[in-house]
Amino acid sequence: MSEQLTIGFIGNPNCGKTTLFNAYTGANLKVANWPGVTVERMEGAINEHGHTIRLVDLPGTYSLNSFTMEEQVTRQFLESDQVSVIIDVADASSLERSLYLTLQLIEMNKPMVLALNMMDIVEKRGIDLDIHRLSEILGVPVIPVTARKKRGLKTLLHAALHQYEDSNAINHQPMDLHSETIKERVLTYSPDIERQIAQIEEKLASVSDNPRLSAIEWLLKDEETTRRYKDYDLPIQSEEQMNQIINQKYDFIQAILNEVLLGREKSDELSEKIDAVALKPFWGIVLFLLIMAGVFELTFSIGDWISGYVEILIGWFTEGVGSVLVSLHTADWLINLICDGIISGVGGILTFLPNITILFIALAFLEDSGYMARVAYIMNDIMEKLGLSGRAFIPMVLGFGCTVPAIMASRALESKKDRRRVMLITPFMSCSAKLPVYILFAGMFFPKQPMWAAYSLYVIGIGMALLLAWILKHFEKEVEDFPLLIELPAYKAPSAHTVLVYVWDKVKSFLMKAGTIIFAASIVLWLFTHFSISGYTEDISVSFAAQFGKAFSWVLVPCGLGFWQIVVALIAGVSAKEVVVSSMAVLFQVANANSFEGMQAMHLQLEAIGFGALNAYCMMLFCLLYVPCLASLATIKKESGSSSFMWKSIAFQLFVSWTVTTIVYQVGSLFV
Repeated sequence: MSEQLTIGFIGNPNCGKTTLFNAYTGANLKVANWPGVTVERMEGAINEHGHTIRLVDLPGTYSLNSFTMEEQVTRQFLESDQVSVIIDVADASSLERSLYLTLQLIEMNKPMVLALNMMDIVEKRGIDLDIHRLSEILGVPVIPVTARKKRGLKTLLHAALHQYEDSNAINHQPMDLHSETIKERVLTYSPDIERQIAQIEEKLASVSDNPRLSAIEWLLKDEETTRRYKDYDLPIQSEEQMNQIINQKYDFIQAILNEVLLGREKSDELSEKIDAVALKPFWGIVLFLLIMAGVFELTFSIGDWISGYVEILIGWFTEGVGSVLVSLHTADWLINLICDGIISGVGGILTFLPNITILFIALAFLEDSGYMARVAYIMNDIMEKLGLSGRAFIPMVLGFGCTVPAIMASRALESKKDRRRVMLITPFMSCSAKLPVYILFAGMFFPKQPMWAAYSLYVIGIGMALLLAWILKHFEKEVEDFPLLIELPAYKAPSAHTVLVYVWDKVKSFLMKAGTIIFAASIVLWLFTHFSISGYTEDISVSFAAQFGKAFSWVLVPCGLGFWQIVVALIAGVSAKEVVVSSMAVLFQVANANSFEGMQAMHLQLEAIGFGALNAYCMMLFCLLYVPCLASLATIKKESGSSSFMWKSIAFQLFVSWTVTTIVYQVGSLFV
């Protein structure tokens, strides 16, 4: 029977830790070139050298003195007895920022290995690292790796297993920085600090598994340690002592760098030239908006071209299925259900797959290139004026892909109040599920400029989120200040594997949704539109759906959406935003709604009931702002820990969507 052990991967955000974890496990986890992605630990398992190894990818952290939820998750795991070996993943191209966490981990006195990642960048920049000397100074194995090219993986795992099997592994025996003498510990502080540490160690000897670490954390005013040992009559904590410990750590790190860095780093001229514009408050935002406009131009131009072929395939499939069913003498109502209900609903959504795939590819390139970190950085000043940390923009950017992980990413925020505010405003970002709605209505009513009609919704979504964050700030009695700490990585060519994993994960999710939620919604909607109190009917205007829609259509009259078909489509869209499109196809009995013929047929039917271009824009606007999908609502409930907060968020989003859309329609009606 193989022996089991647990290896924890820990490191700063953006050090390539998750990429390294993926290289071992093959897991299709989210990988991005900016902080805040991994907000909960991920696990995988491999078998190696007679061991069953549980690998745990911990949230990125700069320090063990926890403030955010992600840092708390990491610290709690490391302090438990679950971890057998720690693999500290450090960005070798930015060693100075990585070694602070390394020193803290060494002070935990647990078996560990230091993995120097991104060695390819080190070589490219002409940096010479004396890895053997670094290992001697720190007293732990130091292994060079390049995670994205899968270099050094076997050596790293072998070193971790050796640390686990060596009974003396936790007794690090570092060399003195300027001699070959064995040191008792890696870092010895000034005599005054060491006296304070010794006094605290003595008092905590019987209650702490690592009294020296507990003493250091007490002097650092660590919240968890302060809460745990506040009744033990320990020395008064002071800012001066805390600063001395931090400064002495960094002085020691600088001495290490002077010892092990033999080459001079070449500056990254490309990054510097781009950042001269990208990091400017005004031009950085202009650049971001231009880039996103380019993304949507590609989404519409290339996506629509490919969609044309998908439409042809679905048209052939529909005709083929219809012919087969007729030849089998299938009942008319069943043919109608399959062809006009299921295939029209699901097939209509699948025609948008090329557009959505193009969007995902573009977002993956922006993330993995290092650009999205700059977006969060330039938004920091704006977010601070709104009473939020610059970190709050990270969930908002994630919201372009999907609202569910975006809401989960709110865990990266330090304050519970900030997390809840971000949960309220993140759904206003245009997730990929809203894109089919934009494509359909923009294509029907704004055929000359569909991209700009859709792009305006993305800009409005960002603007509304920021405006509402500012308004909500004024309801807070006290706004906490948490400065943004974010690494700006060098620009790099995106990894094809990373982009592929990201895009496939999103496309797979879209296809699963089409095969489950949208499939089920199409059947249910067909039943409600083809049955009435009298039974089966082909006149959907007397169906259950029509009666329900007419009963509530008055609510949306001020918004320009007081049509029973629109009411039914919007209610169905709460299950998933794509269902709005599939519902429109079923309600107006249009096969292949995204095709030219389908759009033209639906356009004529909408115009016949008085639904024009202004109504279409208000429809897109309402879909942007109203209640997010059920999965997002469930995530809000889980992350906030409150059903009451979820219901309040629903009421808030309905109020905002109704109010804004009404204003736009009423003002627009004066000019149209």
